[in-house]
Amino acid sequence: MAKILLSLHGFHSSPESLKARQLATYINKHHPEITFLCPQLPCLPGKMWALIESIFEKYKDHDIAVVGSSLGGYLATKISEVYKTKSILVNPAVTPYRLLQTYAGAQVHPYTNETYFINEDFMVQLKKLDVEVLSTFNRCWVLLQEGDEVLDYQQAMIKYQGCKITCEKDGDHSFVGFERYIADIIKFLF
Repeated sequence: MAKILLSLHGFHSSPESLKARQLATYINKHHPEITFLCPQLPCLPGKMWALIESIFEKYKDHDIAVVGSSLGGYLATKISEVYKTKSILVNPAVTPYRLLQTYAGAQVHPYTNETYFINEDFMVQLKKLDVEVLSTFNRCWVLLQEGDEVLDYQQAMIKYQGCKITCEKDGDHSFVGFERYIADIIKFLF
């Protein structure tokens, strides 16, 4: 059974994010037996989930694990519940359907130049992906930094209590020093 590591970037980010590149470099150097996937997520939540489902269908006979950052962490939480995968959640969004209300209206994705709208339909799609009650405590490791300027780390501390949590002082939303954890992340996931 082949090993697949699916990396999910955050809102208005891309597969070229620093964490994704650090993971890809580490895996290529130390774990060539792991296939690294980091797709460009579509702008709309329903399409994000459709892409995720297609990846799990394509690799259904493989051992898949997930690393998700911010909105990607929100998606990874849903994946962990639905597909019973192990997941790393890096400064995960807990209630993005509330946070993204401040972005309501027309948007242009900074990496794909796609125009889309954050509206009520967008929020309904996003809310459908929410996991209100976790059952996958032993499958999730949550990495938080208290200095996250975008998300309130305390929301994640509450939502993911019972999971393995590493919470550092300072830092920021990007999770400063992520590369320090990559070897342990691979061990945890596989």
